This record gives sequence, C-alpha cells and structure tokens, in this order.
Amino acid sequence: MKGAIVAGIDDRAKTPISPVLAGPYGHPFHPILVTVPIGAWVASLVFDIVSRLAAAPAAFTLGARWLIAIGVLGALAAAGVGFLDFYAIPTRTPVHRTALLHLSVNLTLTLAYALNFFWRGQGDPTRTPLGPLLLSVISLAGLGVSGYLGGKLAYHYGVRVAAESVQAEGFTGPAEHGATSPPQTTGPDQRARTQQGGD
Repeated sequence: MKGAIVAGIDDRAKTPISPVLAGPYGHPFHPILVTVPIGAWVASLVFDIVSRLAAAPAAFTLGARWLIAIGVLGALAAAGVGFLDFYAIPTRTPVHRTALLHLSVNLTLTLAYALNFFWRGQGDPTRTPLGPLLLSVISLAGLGVSGYLGGKLAYHYGVRVAAESVQAEGFTGPAEHGATSPPQTTGPDQRARTQQGGD
C-alpha cells in the first residue's frame, strides 16, 4: 500500500494538469520561461554597474530599468505556468512545502523588481541611484535562493520530471532495447494463448 501511495504522488507531480498550458509530459514550460526574468535581471544589474562607471551612463541606466520591466513580465508568465505545476503537487508533503516556499520567494522578488522599476522612475535618469542598485543586488541574491529551491523540486523530488522508466529509454541501445522489450503480438494465436493461461 505504501508503495502504491508513493507511486500515486509521483504520478501526480510528474503529469501536467494541462499539457497545452503547462507543457507536455517530460517537457514543462516553466523552466523555459524562467530564463526570461533571470537573464533580464542579471543583465539589468550589469547595466547598473556599467552606468556607475561609464562616462555616458544614460543609455545603460535606461536599459537597466527596462530590462527590469521585461523580467517582471517574464516572471508573471513563468509564475502562471508554474502555478499549474504547483497545483498538481499533493498537499501536506515535504515537496509541497518546498514548492510553496519557492512560489512565495518568486512572488516577493517579482514585487520587489516591480517596485524597483517605479523607484528608478523617480530618481536620476542619467545614472542608476544607489538605492535601486542595492535593491537589485539583494533581489538577485534572492533569485539564487529561488533557483536552489526550484532545482530541489526538479532534481530531488522529480516534479515534472519524467519517470525513471522513461528516462531509461535514452540509455538503452538498439540491442538492449530489443532484448528487454521484445515485440508484442496481438494476433488470434496470442489472444488464444492468453485466454488458456487465464483458465
């Protein structure tokens, strides 16, 4: 019974609620979408640093601000898809608690970056102010924490990761595949032998 329960949990955590919205089995959309905010926010911090060093920082300051906006939009899209994966995780389990923490950190970071965007609009348009720059540094550190939690969900608990039996197909050569998976026949003779065996 215990094994059956564990298998059921694994199935629910691995199978998408909506393959169209969340991605098909073994190919979730959430890890793809999170690259948008990660890339945009990292690039924004790089632009911020350059804006503090460059002789003509205005372009980098403006670019950093709008990269934050792109990251916020990408984070909202990733959160929407990620919530579908979160909804499939059984409650009152360690994996659900980890997923809830991951979700909370991501929403907090998205809010922090949204506030950062508007904060920058009130400051010096030619050079990134120190306050928003420090907020970006802190937020990016939080993004690393979120990434750790997301990695734990995928690689430790196997959320939205294909079952090991499916993974094994990628490590099976033609000879091994033929030996371990003989062709199945479904003709009349095979059905007759199956019925005799059942009798």
